[in-house]
Amino acid sequence: MAQRIVRDKLSERDVKAISRTLIETASDSVVALSRLSRLRRELRTHNVPETIISATFNPEVTRLSNKIQKERSDQREDEGIDFPDHFLLESVTERLNLYDVSNIPDKQALADVMIMLCIRPAEIKKLRISNGGVTGLLEKNEKRARELLTWIQKAISSGQLRDPGKLGSTYLSTFLKKDEFIPETESRKPLLPSSLRKLGSVFASIVHSPKNPSKANTYASEALCHSPDNHSSPSKRYTIVNMRKRGEPYSQANAFKLFDES
Repeated sequence: MAQRIVRDKLSERDVKAISRTLIETASDSVVALSRLSRLRRELRTHNVPETIISATFNPEVTRLSNKIQKERSDQREDEGIDFPDHFLLESVTERLNLYDVSNIPDKQALADVMIMLCIRPAEIKKLRISNGGVTGLLEKNEKRARELLTWIQKAISSGQLRDPGKLGSTYLSTFLKKDEFIPETESRKPLLPSSLRKLGSVFASIVHSPKNPSKANTYASEALCHSPDNHSSPSKRYTIVNMRKRGEPYSQANAFKLFDES
């Protein structure tokens, strides 16, 4: 679409018409906004005038999209994050201990290391472990945590593994939507890439064997902030991670309320 706009030197009016079509054919405002955002990114790569790019903006679509996404976020908070046995603490730990760093890492290894270090997709390339006390669920093995992080980072830099933090990337989310990873719950909602760090923070807290819920949340917050000196005020936003043991029914999961700014 962007190439056509550039090739045919379409006017601002033409671009507005194209934007309306993208909006009208979208399933909802979230999809519509995603389409418009993608079009703007592509137009910017072609260095088109800002007046043309501005023609793709639609304040009402943006407002509706934000409203829908907030409703969905609130619903996820209430329902909590469910995950299959494949991503239980025991399962992730077993794989982390068995990875051979002389091999090329795959998407599974990428997801496990993100869980281990409680990091966002965009943080994977630049994160540095400067304190052994914030290596997540592998806190007792700082050397192994560093080794695994370096392994993943080198694979991304060399192009052997795609960068999950690249704008518009669906690399990791597509992997997490595999049938065998879908929780056997009524909603059957797959894990999101953004959920991995929250899952990891709860695992990191469990490794510390907290004596009470308050201490458990402190450990989890430290893991999310990558700092053992976390003195920030508690967030008003929270996420629930539904914790359970291997083979335990989803209905018997224990809710872990995790406070987090993002």
